[in-house]
Amino acid sequence: MRRLPQAEPGEPDSRSAARYLLWIVRGQRSLIAGGIFFGVLWMVSQALVPAAIGAGVDALTRRDRAGVLIAGAALLGLGAATAVTGVMRHRFAVSNFLSAGFKTVQVTARQATRLGAALPKRVATGEVVSIGTTDFDHIGYSLDVSARAGGALVALVVVTALLLRVSVPLGLVVVLGVPVLVVVVGALLRPLHQRRRHQRDLAGELTGRAGDIVAGLRVLRGVGGEAEFSRRYRVESQRVRFAGVRVAKVESTLEAAQILLPGCFIALVTWLGARFAVTGRITPGELVAFYAYAAFLIGPLRTLTEFAQKLTRGLVAAGRVVAVLRLEPDFQEHPDSVPATDGDLDDPDSGLLVARHRLTAVAAVRPEHAEAIAERLARLDPSSNARLHGVPLREIALADVRRHVLLADNDATLFRGRLRDEVGAGATLADAAATDIVDALPGGLDAEIAERGRDFSGGQQQRLRLARALALDPPVLVLVEPTSAVDAHTEARIAERLPAARAGRTTVVCTTSPLLLDRADTVAFVGADGRVAATGSHRELLDTCPAYTATVTRGED
Repeated sequence: MRRLPQAEPGEPDSRSAARYLLWIVRGQRSLIAGGIFFGVLWMVSQALVPAAIGAGVDALTRRDRAGVLIAGAALLGLGAATAVTGVMRHRFAVSNFLSAGFKTVQVTARQATRLGAALPKRVATGEVVSIGTTDFDHIGYSLDVSARAGGALVALVVVTALLLRVSVPLGLVVVLGVPVLVVVVGALLRPLHQRRRHQRDLAGELTGRAGDIVAGLRVLRGVGGEAEFSRRYRVESQRVRFAGVRVAKVESTLEAAQILLPGCFIALVTWLGARFAVTGRITPGELVAFYAYAAFLIGPLRTLTEFAQKLTRGLVAAGRVVAVLRLEPDFQEHPDSVPATDGDLDDPDSGLLVARHRLTAVAAVRPEHAEAIAERLARLDPSSNARLHGVPLREIALADVRRHVLLADNDATLFRGRLRDEVGAGATLADAAATDIVDALPGGLDAEIAERGRDFSGGQQQRLRLARALALDPPVLVLVEPTSAVDAHTEARIAERLPAARAGRTTVVCTTSPLLLDRADTVAFVGADGRVAATGSHRELLDTCPAYTATVTRGED
């Protein structure tokens, strides 16, 4: 069996939900073929059991000892074949389930990475989460059941052939009855598909709402909005519940039909077989076989309806996946992109020039102007005209820009896992004044940190984010207010160590902290119009630019 997940899932077909499922089928056709092969052997070996039983009954009637032994040996062989092929069918079915599910998660995660900052603007968080949970199962099950469905279809053909060999009328009842059952059950699948899709959409929105509430619970309590958002959540959860009830009504009708219709069909076949036995048209053994076939047919018929039901769920889930895969990122690759080269970085929109291998600070009257400049320098703004070594960033391969320029702001997330995986070997902890954080943890760098680093205070999170950014050691590092949540003593230590930590590299710090500004090689002061109004050292600007002085001292003497 193959190792999962695969290293490279390939490029999915996102033109429609059906094409996406077909893409998965093509990618694991050997697994599906193996599952169907053993599914057919597994189901056919069961389908032949009634024939062996009927032959044994007729042998007993004739007092044919050899015939009884042959029938018993056949039953033993069929039982062994059923056991072996059943195990193999299940192995292939589980492999199909996991392969399809993991492939879906992989392509969705890759698309989420490709979309980057555009993802939360286009898709609710709950949608992405649901793909990795609910849709994972539905897409996997739609392929899992294929092995049993293939076996059920072949078993129906085999049973029909056996029945036609014994009695043409009874065989025709099966031949004509099975399509009728499939059509009747299929009529329930269309409303089920529509209602399930509606319920899936509502559930995704509700998951997103829950994520927003949990993420902003502290803020909601602070402004007294907890009760209002709880009320909204209750209203939306009721909508999901009502939609689920509507789905359950159709599903319950479908489940009942799967029992009632095959049961009536079996009763008809058994009644006709009994009449034929009474009139001598079939033997007692053949009557027993007919009854056993009638009971056996419940399994294949239910499997086929289950296949249709799970395929419907899989199509709904695939539709949600395709909706995410069709999204385009904010940034399109330039057709003649060039690699990044080291050099000065400048932003024509603001007039900022960042000298190569220097520490440049940006102090803005309005913080949003500094943030906008940082996003343009890192090409996180689609309209950025920033240039590296005279080449517009939009003409440089996006992957090169991401490797060359790193933007570290206070919205960056600390991920759950070992702290060592976040900050590396810890060599930059001292530069970020974060060694005390690690020393206080029971496991040190091997300690497990919670999602979003919620076990740490705001200042501790900020220092760990800075240590992580420094550990990556990018050619250009853009920091946005890296010390806004720490005390003055800690800020002074960071300001003292940052220039040495970034020696030989290009660094931009967007801040109004006098401690950081005093350590910069060059300070660019951005006025209220969003453009650079003055440049120089921190002390020079304090002496020559009153607006700068008012900004960094906040009007204090």
